[in-house]
Amino acid sequence: MSAAADMHEVPELSTTRASGRWRQAFRTPGGIVGLILMAIVTTLALLAAAGVGPDPAAQNVPDALQAPSGSHWFGTDQFGRDIFARVCSGLANSLRVAIVSVTVAALGGVLLGILAGYYQGILDRAVGVITNVLFAFPSLLLALALAATLRRSWLTVAIAIAVVYLPIFARVARGPVLTLRHAEYVLAATAVGRTRLSTLFVHVLPNILGILVVQVTLSLSWAILTEAALSFLGFGTPPPAASLGGMIYEAQTLTSVAPWMLYAPGAALILAVVGLNLLGDGLRAALDPRGGSK
Repeated sequence: MSAAADMHEVPELSTTRASGRWRQAFRTPGGIVGLILMAIVTTLALLAAAGVGPDPAAQNVPDALQAPSGSHWFGTDQFGRDIFARVCSGLANSLRVAIVSVTVAALGGVLLGILAGYYQGILDRAVGVITNVLFAFPSLLLALALAATLRRSWLTVAIAIAVVYLPIFARVARGPVLTLRHAEYVLAATAVGRTRLSTLFVHVLPNILGILVVQVTLSLSWAILTEAALSFLGFGTPPPAASLGGMIYEAQTLTSVAPWMLYAPGAALILAVVGLNLLGDGLRAALDPRGGSK
């Protein structure tokens, strides 16, 4: 059998096995629970983004600090704003920041990582220096410094978080590429005349997508936590936009008289983070080459 035929057979078998692993990820208890939790979180965020329900910024002082009721499911805050609407809006803002930041970090980091791992040489050393410098700073401290330097908005928060997580994706992508560049089907692709760049994106990149998907899922949960921490410290999305971290900060002094102000955003934050982590754990277990479906 020719080298070209061997080259086309390996990806086909890999794709079949990968599809079975993807299905298995959503059959594990953790994967199912994570999927359900994220369905709830996403639905609430989409409702807020679509403008369904009360205005999260609308103030009604006579209704201030009302306990949860039929008219206000999660109660109201010190300005009479509906906490349920603000929680939904906060989830929408958190997911928006997380998705934008992780997308930017993944695209930039994966590109640098696979190029550095495949081509080696000066490029690999340069990427190594950049990632080492960024890793030298605690992630929250680096994000805080970047967010404080830039003009305060949700986009600058997303950019700050993206810079923090970019070296993580570069490291995650580079490691497997160092091994795959010597795989038989990669060498076969080169032998039949494919360019190195074509081989990298057609044969190497698809084989590390499982690892990258797991990293994206886990990074989304970290990004949500980082955004909440920045908002809690006063460097996140500026008011009047709702932010889960900002809501938790505002509830500190009123916990004794209006504990629902703290419980609602705190529960929403836990729901989103736990859901993404369970989803990531399910994907990691299913896509682990040492286990899962065969």
